[in-house]
Parts: sequence; structure tokens; C-alpha cells
Amino acid sequence: MRKTISIPDSPARMELTHVTVLYENEPILEDLSFVVPHGAQVAVVGPNGAGKSTLFKALVGLIPIHEGEIFIHGNPLGHHRDCVAYIPQREEVDWRYPINVEDVVLMGRYGKFGWLGRPSKRDRAIARRSMAQLGISDLADRSIGELSGGQQQRVFLARALAQEPHILLLDEPFTGIDTTTQETTLQLLDRLQEEGVTTLVSTHDLKMAAERFEKTLLLNHKLIAYGTPAEVFTHEHINEAFGGYLLQINGGMIVDQCCKEDETEGMQ
Repeated sequence: MRKTISIPDSPARMELTHVTVLYENEPILEDLSFVVPHGAQVAVVGPNGAGKSTLFKALVGLIPIHEGEIFIHGNPLGHHRDCVAYIPQREEVDWRYPINVEDVVLMGRYGKFGWLGRPSKRDRAIARRSMAQLGISDLADRSIGELSGGQQQRVFLARALAQEPHILLLDEPFTGIDTTTQETTLQLLDRLQEEGVTTLVSTHDLKMAAERFEKTLLLNHKLIAYGTPAEVFTHEHINEAFGGYLLQINGGMIVDQCCKEDETEGMQ
């Protein structure tokens, strides 16, 4: 058993060792082992049903792991409850829930004051600053369900910022949003990297993964490849992950479309 450390300000390194996650006794993720260095930007790619969302949920303890271990800051998962922020896919959110934008962003501070506590002046100031960074201060009193897809994405990004995370997980953040919000999100990730925040982003846009991220994790229930885009996007790796047809983009092999159907509803 690995000896844990107790230094909360140590680098936000994420390490998975032989992690397996089951769904109805079938492995959705099988024997995953990889390390994400402090401050890295990693694109997580793979076909539908490959386990990308399951990976993110396991990293925040929403889904139990069957085997293996996850370490953050060198400590087992759960030791630092507030340092990992997770933004789920938009389809997983009930947009009919009667809550306004500012209250959604304040949810990022719940780890500080608790579900039964009240936000302090500092909590509210941090929430407002986060909204300002995403250009949504004027939406503070609007119901979340009234917003466009791009505005909703910005609200959830602001909530994650308010959490002051060391590690940020974004599950398909570029689906169903406008180009401006997409670029705003990418610029935000770059600013967070300058502050030492480690980021994992799942995406179906393999061209973006190749051009805008320093590392790529290619997944299809098991780890196919992990490294720089040039190391990951090879004919062999792409064929193993997708079994689809290939296009030559900027000298590297990129899949044009995902060919596999989602085999496990709700457990992508």
C-alpha cells in the first residue's frame, strides 16, 4: 500500500493505477494506469460508449471503482474533496430546476460553507468575480433554464472557477455551444494553466484535440494511447479505438467520425 502524504499544496498530479470500473458486472473501464502531470492540459477522446464520462465520474467519486487506486496530490481519492471541479455534459442537467445564475455559481462554494451553511461575503465576492470573468454578470438574476446553450456553459464554467479548483474536468464542453463560447472556454483553460490548474477535457473534436491540447488520452474501455497528439494519433491507435475511416489532417491521422454506437446508456 502506498504511503500517503498530507501536503494539500503539493502539485496537482493525478495518478491512476490499474483502475477498473464495472457497470452491470461488465467493465466500462479496464485496468487504466496513467499519470497527469501538474498543470497539464489533456484531451480525452474516444468513440461513444468508450468510458469517457465514466472516467470523469470516477475521478470525483460519483461512480465507485471496482479495482485499482486513484491518487490526487499523492493522496487517495476523497482526501481533498474540493480541489477537483467537474462540469458534466449539458444533457445530464435538469434545466427546469428553478434556480438563478448567481445561485448556480455559488454552488461552487458549497465545499467551503456546506449545504446547510450560508455563503459569506467572500464567497459571494468570489462568485461574482467568476461571473465577471465569463462575461455573465448581467445574467445573475436570470433563471438557468432561460439561457442559451452557450450561456449555460459559461455559468457552469463560472461555478467551477468559484470552487477554486486545482484540477478541472470538463465533459464534452464544446457540444451545442457557439463559436464565441468555445473560444472563451479555450482561452479560460489557457489562463488556468498559467495558474497551475490541471485540466482534462473530453471531446469528439479530434482536430481540436490535436491542435489545442498538449496531451491526448485515447480511450475505448481500456487505454489505447496517452501522450502528445503526434504520439497518439497514429493509424494503429486510431484504428484500434474507432475502427473508422481516416482523414489526413496537418500530417497526422485523424478520425473523421465516430463509428460505434453508445453501448451503455448513461455510462459513456
